[in-house]
Amino acid sequence: MDSFIGGIGYFNAVIVFCILVFVHEMGHYLVARWCGVRIEVFSIGFGKELFGWTDSHGTRWKFSIVPLGGYVRMYGEHSMESVQGETGMAMTQEDRAVSFDHKTLAQRFAIVLAGPMANFIFAIAVLALLFGGAGIRESRDVATYGIGAIVADSPAEQAGLMEGDRILSIDGRDIPDWASLVDAVQSSEGRELLLKVDRDGLVLTKRLQPNFNEASSTYLIGIHAPFQVVTFGPFQSVGMAAERTWDYSILTLSAIGEIITGNRSLDDMGGPVKIVDMSNQVAQRGALDLVVFMAVLSINLGLLNLLPIPMLDGGHLMFYVIEAVRGKPLNERMQEYMLRAGLALLLGVMILVTLNDLKLPTLLGFSG
Repeated sequence: MDSFIGGIGYFNAVIVFCILVFVHEMGHYLVARWCGVRIEVFSIGFGKELFGWTDSHGTRWKFSIVPLGGYVRMYGEHSMESVQGETGMAMTQEDRAVSFDHKTLAQRFAIVLAGPMANFIFAIAVLALLFGGAGIRESRDVATYGIGAIVADSPAEQAGLMEGDRILSIDGRDIPDWASLVDAVQSSEGRELLLKVDRDGLVLTKRLQPNFNEASSTYLIGIHAPFQVVTFGPFQSVGMAAERTWDYSILTLSAIGEIITGNRSLDDMGGPVKIVDMSNQVAQRGALDLVVFMAVLSINLGLLNLLPIPMLDGGHLMFYVIEAVRGKPLNERMQEYMLRAGLALLLGVMILVTLNDLKLPTLLGFSG
């Protein structure tokens, strides 16, 4: 059974990642075509081609054996010497018209930026559809609507509390809202609590002892706040989705900054195996949670590609900014050194996250 679940988790992760890579590369592709660049290859994955086709524009669309990324290969991209060397002649006027490196600085900047932006737009679109369709759960006043749900085998269930019960007081302290309830439970530090509960007009007395949850370092009694599902109109949904995307981006950048400054452990970083493990956990909670997870990953993919590291989109954008300031690009040797340094950094990060992945208790869902 563990092997089957692990296989499902891997399948979910591959599908999610392929969708996000397709979105990212499609951003590059569409803007490149709009700017008149000839696209030679659109690949999902790296390595040997599994299957593909060539369209009427001469672009090879293919799926490759290693589904850990993708790329769009544009004619003349950082390779004017090699293009000339293939024919022994300089590019013709027609060739230069469809060559990436012969496009204006603004066009090249837009083409590279389009990949990460496509990931952000995709995340906003997904979240907006969820806000407008499935809606979001908003907490309601526990003093008015009572307990929303009881966790199985929790202190609340063992004490006989039921869904809909209104907690009036804890140890003589009035409970007017959810925050007061949480504060009363936390301040107990695990000692037994005396609750007065209103059940359909009948006041009952219940005793329970909170459990300490090591994962959250908090005391819990095993109840959930009541909630209602709220949906929103199209414009409000898009606005909320954009706001959530922005908030999560800031949160992610803050986490990256904390790792760089040493305020957060490197163990928090994870790679493909961790993504598979998380995909498996999220998928077990339902398709809706998996879609939200995909939106969050899309934001992460967009952000990571914008980091000013050579070999990433952000590194190329950094080169273009330098070119705009200097009035000419960096010399090829300097770019080569920076690209090698960027590659070394990325390989180091890949090794680190792989080592962190190997610390997971289960690998792709297979347990010993």
